Amino acid sequence: MTGTTTDLMMLLLASFGILFVLTLLGEVVRARQVLNYDNPILDTYQTRVKSWWAMVGLIGLALLSGKIGVMILFTFASFAALREFLTLTTKVRADHTSLALGFFAVLPLQYVFVGMGWQGLFTVFIPVYAFLLLPIVSALRGTPDRFLMRVAETQWGLMIAVYCVSHVPAMVTLNIDGYQGKSLMLIAFLVIVVQLGDLLEYFFGRRIGRTQIAPHLSPKTVEGVICGVLSAMFIGALLSGITPFGILGAAMMAGIASLVGMGGNLVFAAIKGDRGVKDWSHLIPGQGGLLDQLDSVIFAAPIFFQLTRLVWLP
Repeated sequence: MTGTTTDLMMLLLASFGILFVLTLLGEVVRARQVLNYDNPILDTYQTRVKSWWAMVGLIGLALLSGKIGVMILFTFASFAALREFLTLTTKVRADHTSLALGFFAVLPLQYVFVGMGWQGLFTVFIPVYAFLLLPIVSALRGTPDRFLMRVAETQWGLMIAVYCVSHVPAMVTLNIDGYQGKSLMLIAFLVIVVQLGDLLEYFFGRRIGRTQIAPHLSPKTVEGVICGVLSAMFIGALLSGITPFGILGAAMMAGIASLVGMGGNLVFAAIKGDRGVKDWSHLIPGQGGLLDQLDSVIFAAPIFFQLTRLVWLP
């Protein structure tokens, strides 16, 4: 068993320990309630915690499987996320070819480039090449009706579901001095600090939050976001040993990733509000779709990747 595998096992056990504490906290609060009293806030909190028992286990198994396991997991995640996103968009027959190219050419090629470690290509493939090619394919079909809307929605879907998601496994391509062979730990670090920060933002926002950030979009509060980001920074500092950042650097990276992730949550809430839906899909019974569960990580991943690349790579 390698040192990285041992670290991942310890981190996985610690994550389960944190989830156990959060689960116990929810049960204690429920036990103190009046009998037969429904508390939707507590129900949502417990639902999120339960979903992360499964997700932490799944992501943990992928990390323990190494680079190939991570690539396979996030390739399927991108496919499911892209399907969820495009299901809510406007499409006509003229878009079928570009959609097929998006699913069966752009998506797999993006992950091939990530797997090969071609940073100069996978960081521009979708925002440059696919951005220009797919509208041409749609335009060749000769249907101008709502063309700009249709093209923009497809490109947004590829950026969110493929480009951003692919930057999570892209962490393994980072070759930082003194950190060789440990880049899988960056994925674990990102997912833990963002998701726990998001969960704690929800908890504190409902307990002490007073000032809503965007009342028509989300119940997020200024107080909840501050507590969530500070919590993520504290957790990041505690996990600094598995990163090349140092204590202060890990806290700052965790705080930035958490804050960007919360902003992404607001963006996704705005899109769902525009489409008049509560959840992206029913992939996870009672808990929405993949995009509902990973919206914060999706937004944070490319920022986290690029900051790590710019600051810590030689």
